[in-house]
Amino acid sequence: MKGSGAMLRNVGRWDRVVRLVAGIMLLGLYGALEPPLRYLTLLGLLLIGTALTGFCPLYGLFGHSTVRRPAP
Repeated sequence: MKGSGAMLRNVGRWDRVVRLVAGIMLLGLYGALEPPLRYLTLLGLLLIGTALTGFCPLYGLFGHSTVRRPAP
């Protein structure tokens, strides 16, 4: 690993798929809801971002990971 500030993936494959689908569905509700609920749908961007990068800051904060590591 290069550098000390590199982000390690802590979101596994199925977790990423679920986050991506949920994020897209949540963003899809943007036009159907009235403010202020409309703006809560923008949280879907966070789900999509974590799905695309494979890194969740909350998982990192608590030391959690859903990535399967090879058995030693």
